[in-house]
Amino acid sequence: MKILLHTGKFKDVEKSGVGKAIVHQMKALDLVHVSYTTDINDDFDIVHINTIFPESLMLAKKCKQMGKKVIFHAHSTEEDFRNSFKLSNSVSKAFRQWLKICYGSADLLITPTEYSKKVLEKYNLDKEIIPISNGIDLKFFKKDKNSRKRFRNKYGFTNDDKVIMAVGLYIERKGILEFLELAKRMPEYKFIWFGYTKPALIPIKISEAIKNKTDNVYFPGYVDSSELKDAYAGCDLYIFPTKEETEGIVLLEALAMKTKTLISDIPIYDDWLKDGVNVYKAKNIDDFENKIKLILKGKLPDLTEAGYKVAEDRDIKKIGYQLKKVYEYVMEKDLINK
Repeated sequence: MKILLHTGKFKDVEKSGVGKAIVHQMKALDLVHVSYTTDINDDFDIVHINTIFPESLMLAKKCKQMGKKVIFHAHSTEEDFRNSFKLSNSVSKAFRQWLKICYGSADLLITPTEYSKKVLEKYNLDKEIIPISNGIDLKFFKKDKNSRKRFRNKYGFTNDDKVIMAVGLYIERKGILEFLELAKRMPEYKFIWFGYTKPALIPIKISEAIKNKTDNVYFPGYVDSSELKDAYAGCDLYIFPTKEETEGIVLLEALAMKTKTLISDIPIYDDWLKDGVNVYKAKNIDDFENKIKLILKGKLPDLTEAGYKVAEDRDIKKIGYQLKKVYEYVMEKDLINK
């Protein structure tokens, strides 16, 4: 059994969650000794597609004609496409139809969570959908004794500064406007947002808000995983004011790094993240402001060990075994159909 992990147009998604998911899959399959290739000219039995570009659909159709099995990894939904890039809301219905065409070409769908599975079931795809976390590399995402110092030295923060970080694209859905408002409300704290979006894709409202940010906000842009790891270790609080997700790899990274974490209270996290148990949740911007202050002043219990257990359940090697099981299942179905 050999898998084609499709990486066409990888540069276009490299800095997104989808790009990270592809890298995670490579590591996961290496760890459980599943043979894979990224070369479409190699021999393979199953193609595993993570992107939804026209070439992704063309590849799926070509593979079906060749008698290969096709798995689409459903990272995207109409729901998390809305409130993202320029014109996203006006074309979201068309985007949904495109997703249905792409996902409908597969033999089986993988999606990161039970929540995203429930969302996709409403699309009437008539496809089996299996939830598998994107996973987290626990061997990589762990602190070392100099992580905090490196982070603070690089960005000019003192040891006494209270630093709040977030990670994501410059899109409304990720909560960037709330992040900027929180910084305005709490000038006594430092706020740093890691991530990058091509300027042409950023809605005017977001561009203007970033341009008019307060002095306690920093936008270093996209950084590699090593620098991001230092940031998780060196900040005082990670916040995730997102409005919709299919999982949130950066959240798993923060939990793995045992970073104090405050997230939006949205349905995707109902089943596996509990407010006051393994993370803290906020229902609105006022709630975020209140809980940020309580956490940073040490008035709420530290939940980082409980949060780490959530990440531990999604260790990348466990994800590798889950992927292997799905591949074997698809191959067995193929034998039965013959």
